[in-house]
Amino acid sequence: MLTPKSSRPTPERLLDAAETLMRTIGLANTTTKAIAREAGCSEAALYKHYANKEELFVRVLMERTPNAGPLMGELARDHAERSVEEGLTAIARHASLFYADAMPMAASLFAEPALLTRHREGVQEIGTGPHVVRDALTGRLRRELERGRLRPDADPEAAAALLLGACFQRAFFLHFSGPEVVPPVEEFAPAVARTLWAAIR
Repeated sequence: MLTPKSSRPTPERLLDAAETLMRTIGLANTTTKAIAREAGCSEAALYKHYANKEELFVRVLMERTPNAGPLMGELARDHAERSVEEGLTAIARHASLFYADAMPMAASLFAEPALLTRHREGVQEIGTGPHVVRDALTGRLRRELERGRLRPDADPEAAAALLLGACFQRAFFLHFSGPEVVPPVEEFAPAVARTLWAAIR
C-alpha cells in the first residue's frame, strides 16, 4: 500500500520532489522554490533540512540511483580474499551505470557558466563533489599497493582516473550517440578492468 505524500516525513517529501524535478526538467531548471512547492511545504522548511539545492542533488544521486550505494560499497570494502581484477570489474560495472544515470540530471548545468559556478560553490560548501569517487578508488588501489598486489611503480591515482574516465566516457557516448556505439556494460566492465589490471599488476 502506498503511503500518502502528506504523511511522509518532510525530508523524504523534499527528496522525492527533488528527484522528480531533476529527472524531468533537469538540475539547472530545478529551484529550491519549485522543490518546496512540489513537496507541499515552504522554502523555509526546505532549508531546515537541507543546506542547499546541491545537497539535495547529491542525496538524490547517492540514495535514489540504483548503483550509487553498490559503487561506494565496492570502493570502501576490503577484498583481500578476492582478486584485484574482480574488484575492478565490479567497480567499473557500477560506475558505468551510475554515470549513465547521473549524466542526464547534471548535463543542463553546463549550458550556463553562472549556474555551473553556483553549483560548484554549493557542492564545495557541503564538502563533496564528483571527485569523491575517484578519491575512494585511489584509496582502494593504494591499499592494494601496500599489500603488494600491484606493481611497485603503479600510480593509484592515475589508475583510478583511467578506470573511472573510461566509465564516464561510456556514459557520455551512450547519451550523445546512442546505445549502439557502446558495448553492453557486461562486456565493457570486465574488458576495461582486465586492460587496467594488465598495466598495474
